[in-house]
Amino acid sequence: MGLFKNQFANVVEWEEFRDDMIFWKWSNREVKKGSKLIIRPGQDAIFVNSGKIEGVFENEGEYAIDSEIIPFLSTLKGFKFGFNSGMRVEVLFVNTKEFTVKWGTQNPVLIPAPQLPGGMPIRANGVFTFKVNDYVTLIDKIAGIKDSYLVEDVKIRITSVLDQLLMKWISREGKDMFNLQANAFDIAKGIREDLDMQVMDNGMTITGFQVMSFNYPQEIQDMITKTASHEMIGNLQKYQQVTMTDGMASGNVKGGGAAADMAGMMMGMNIANEMMKNVNQSPKTSENQPGPDAPAPSGGNKKTNFCPNCGTKNEGANFCSHCGQKLSV
Repeated sequence: MGLFKNQFANVVEWEEFRDDMIFWKWSNREVKKGSKLIIRPGQDAIFVNSGKIEGVFENEGEYAIDSEIIPFLSTLKGFKFGFNSGMRVEVLFVNTKEFTVKWGTQNPVLIPAPQLPGGMPIRANGVFTFKVNDYVTLIDKIAGIKDSYLVEDVKIRITSVLDQLLMKWISREGKDMFNLQANAFDIAKGIREDLDMQVMDNGMTITGFQVMSFNYPQEIQDMITKTASHEMIGNLQKYQQVTMTDGMASGNVKGGGAAADMAGMMMGMNIANEMMKNVNQSPKTSENQPGPDAPAPSGGNKKTNFCPNCGTKNEGANFCSHCGQKLSV
């Protein structure tokens, strides 16, 4: 029965195709006369013998192995099939599509910052894309010892070095720690180049890397938002006064406690300072000119108290002792 069973031809195909699988190996089985190769869209079939590539078939379709495949293999093209004998081969099916993977830092990355001795804790997330581009290296480094390889395997390798690369490219060239999103393109470009070197020795290439967002601790984010609000208002001192007044009016700053007393004292001091500034900035009257309380010159024969010409005080004379102006009509 066993001998009779081996006479049946095989169908060489990716039997349990998975969209998240990078390659799958059809191995340790015989191909006989009449065996067929099936290549589906998005797949390449690589015939391997003793770890060496015999032939790569890229076009989708169904092929007779003895007549359409064997003649094109590099060293096995002279192999003749017998009815009761076959040839053991390995066929590596490779998923040729570009894979898209979401990534995110599992723990905050501590970016060195002069203001924070322990560093600024930052999280980030985004996507990266990759694909297989070197079959020889892929077989030599991975497929030679594995029967399959998943996208998750690549993701684990990428995320294991992402923290160091984020730290490197955020810190490089003095990036603005509080406005990283504005530099996201340059940061992502540098990381992509470094990651490409990481996976190149596995026969793959990083085709794209994007940082979707940087996330700060909540207290830092609140500070950034508040600072932006101050800049939009323009007058920080006025904003502080309005904010404190609104807080007291809304009851957010309640009486009876140290916070309320301090708030009231600060508001009073700010108002007093503003009043003093207004007084100091008002134009001073000349010592030789009547002030706002000086009586206006009156008509008739009465002598004026002040010279209407120069403002000198009159002691009852008919003419100004300073400029000679007549002081009575």
